[in-house]
Amino acid sequence: MTKARSSGTTDGEQSLLRQLTTVPNLLSILRLAGVPVFLWLLLGPEEDGWAFALLVVGGVTDWLDGKLARLLNQTTRIGQLLDPAADRLYIAAALLAFLLRGIVPWWVVALLVGRELVVGVGLVVLRRHRFAPPEVTYIGKAATFVLMYALPLLLVTHDASTTATEIAQPFAYAFTVWGVVLYLWSGALYVWQIARAVLRASGRKV
Repeated sequence: MTKARSSGTTDGEQSLLRQLTTVPNLLSILRLAGVPVFLWLLLGPEEDGWAFALLVVGGVTDWLDGKLARLLNQTTRIGQLLDPAADRLYIAAALLAFLLRGIVPWWVVALLVGRELVVGVGLVVLRRHRFAPPEVTYIGKAATFVLMYALPLLLVTHDASTTATEIAQPFAYAFTVWGVVLYLWSGALYVWQIARAVLRASGRKV
């Protein structure tokens, strides 16, 4: 865990506009713009097919912007914030819609939202102690990846009785369970990192 640096040295001499107009960040902005459309498709006309397609496009651009950032040497601090923000908003939008439509039980949503609230409070504490946010862990990336597979699978297997959907249901439930477990595990790791950094800053041993 490192101390937060001043805004003038975060990405060298790059301006905010220059960071936002890189190809990877434009893809992240495009994903963010799709979140309200995705939510409207699920709750308004209930066009699950289009919502599924948009979620797939979001998943592809999620993979693509990371690859392009490394390939084009366009990794920026703004991109490191936009990318996970888009993931979280898609997951939050899907959970809200799925809860209202009875696709997932309330306790699944409560666990995931609770995790976000706890980590969010921890980040506020870090900020007050002038620490930078913790690096995204491999488990955190895996949790997001699994949930992004679970959500469309849950969507296409909802209220369906075809042979294909019946075969897909066990996979949808398995991805959901593993995604929730990994998401909670990654949250616990973030809380541990935050607590260790704060205790060390106050001169206490962990």
